[in-house]
Amino acid sequence: MVKEKGNRILHPKGELRSNNGKNARGFLENKDRGESMNKILVIDDDRELCALIRRTVSREDIEADCCYSGRSGLEKLKENEYQLVILDVMMPGFNGFETLEQIRKESSIPVLMFTAKNDSTSKVRGLREGADDYLTKPFVMEELLARIISLIRRYTRFNQNGNDAKTLSYDGLMIDLDARSVTTERGVFELPPKEFDVLLYCAKNQGRILTKQQIYEAVWGEPYVYDDSNIMAIISRLRKKLEADPGNQKYIQTVKGIGYRFNKGV
Repeated sequence: MVKEKGNRILHPKGELRSNNGKNARGFLENKDRGESMNKILVIDDDRELCALIRRTVSREDIEADCCYSGRSGLEKLKENEYQLVILDVMMPGFNGFETLEQIRKESSIPVLMFTAKNDSTSKVRGLREGADDYLTKPFVMEELLARIISLIRRYTRFNQNGNDAKTLSYDGLMIDLDARSVTTERGVFELPPKEFDVLLYCAKNQGRILTKQQIYEAVWGEPYVYDDSNIMAIISRLRKKLEADPGNQKYIQTVKGIGYRFNKGV
């Protein structure tokens, strides 16, 4: 049940601070209003939570559709275009992992998963199977909203007019897609094919944790074989070329026990 307490709206699985009429815009004042961040799909059997999320994101001009089972969510995805899916792990019938598996067969849309508190197994499994981010219940609505906006911004960055993009720019790094080269403060580097392809794949999935299997299958274009040493060597060479301090991992970060992530903060 949703309960009001003072200037807060409380929910057993989330909390929205109203702050006397101020909403998350103050918390996210740098949000770019020109970006296409208009529609998400929430798949969760908790109808109250879905309604709360819908009200929250509407304040940022984001529309939310809600489905209360994995199967109905998959059908909804076929009918509409979304910029993000929010997916609960624990659902009766077709659970979150099964739903995620089907989504990833058809789409690279960002997926944020809800997991139970202290359920590290679900977090790791979700990330390995293609989730982009996770949030542990209970959570604060401002944090959920911040993650939603971050994931949509990243997705639209690479999918809106993506075919026309010639360069990708980050903090101190420019990737030239035509020349297959990179520019850093230390100069211009032409990269060997596999190094460039690994870097580009990681950059296009900025902020998303990628397993070595995902990188291998995307770059080599064939089923994964145990070739971790090759990928690790390529990442090491890239860091020496890209990083002012190779031990600092400004761009390609190691996620221990899972894989790598291109820093979403650059």
